[in-house]
Amino acid sequence: MRDTEMSFWDHLEELRGNLFRSILALCLLAVLGFIFKKALFWLILLPASPDFVIYRLLGWTFDLRMINVEMAAQFFVHLQAAFGAALIVGFPYFIWELWRFVVPALYKNERKAIGGAFLMATGFFYLGVATGYFLVLPACVQFFLNYTVSSQIENSITIGSYMSMFTSTVLLVGVAFEFPTVIWALSHIGLLDRAMLRKGRRYAVVAVLVLAAIVTPADPLSMMVVAAPLYLLYEVSILMCPKANDIGR
Repeated sequence: MRDTEMSFWDHLEELRGNLFRSILALCLLAVLGFIFKKALFWLILLPASPDFVIYRLLGWTFDLRMINVEMAAQFFVHLQAAFGAALIVGFPYFIWELWRFVVPALYKNERKAIGGAFLMATGFFYLGVATGYFLVLPACVQFFLNYTVSSQIENSITIGSYMSMFTSTVLLVGVAFEFPTVIWALSHIGLLDRAMLRKGRRYAVVAVLVLAAIVTPADPLSMMVVAAPLYLLYEVSILMCPKANDIGR
């Protein structure tokens, strides 16, 4: 059975508390990002260094020299970096607060299934963040630094531009890696099954290759570096999805 029924205003008050605690945790973690500025930017700027392990393994070379052209830009970059890091570090807590809000509305058997999905979400998020940091971001840096429309134009990358790419790439890949969690949840309520995903393999391969070709240079090795984890994610989703006749057991 569900917990004691709550009124609309009770739910609103509970949501307010969850949001307040989450925002407070986000701000406190962001403060740590300001305190440990040197360590934070060492991690952020490492993929911009030609000595980064991925570039050495793949033989990629480039010369990235970042500049700052606005008075307050470096402060706002630090602000963006601190809150981005806070989102990543605090993700398990934010998921837990969401779970606390959702759980009173669930039946006992639903709590077990959805609780597993929340735990799974944390693991896949961090796997996605690692993939974005070690694979997708370096591929993007390599591609955009070597892409030119004319030899008369020299790339001068601002720190703000790099920071925007860093945060959007790492966080978006982290969110994209929640795909197996969504598939797992949809399969357990009967909207998807393993056979349906297997039939969509050919379309998944094409979509993955197109995406990899967009964000990487034209050489096959670079494309495979990005395409392999994306397609592996699709196969993991198939394995996690029950067969049609297993749904509801």
